[in-house]
Amino acid sequence: MKNAAITLLLAALWQAHPAIAQQSEMFGPYELHYSVVNTTFIEPEVAATYNLVRGEKRAILNLAVREHVADGNTVARPMQLKGRSWDLIQKTDQLAFQEVREGPAIYYIAEVEFLDKEWRHFEVHFRPEGADETYTFRLKHQMYKD
Repeated sequence: MKNAAITLLLAALWQAHPAIAQQSEMFGPYELHYSVVNTTFIEPEVAATYNLVRGEKRAILNLAVREHVADGNTVARPMQLKGRSWDLIQKTDQLAFQEVREGPAIYYIAEVEFLDKEWRHFEVHFRPEGADETYTFRLKHQMYKD
């Protein structure tokens, strides 16, 4: 059941908004893929498996990092993360990341509450396994309720 739930969660995250799912940013040899997905796109059974609260004003920040290696391939890497999110009046929330693994894929998700049409800022410090430094990722994203 858990592997099926992971597969459904990953499918929901990466297929809910294909344009968003394609977003990534390079940090040295590491490519950080990111998306913000409303929790209403996640099936109730899958949300329950990961203790995610579904709601029209709830979303998850999804991150995954891949290292570009010498042979031209990319390899998923686990990473250490610490992050926060804030709104325009500087109300700050610490992000609590949960690691999700499915075969060679490794994802990190954190829940976020928001107001409709609100701009949320995200700042995440991450260090991929084997990296010599910690990188900082920043994102400004307008949130919409479903």
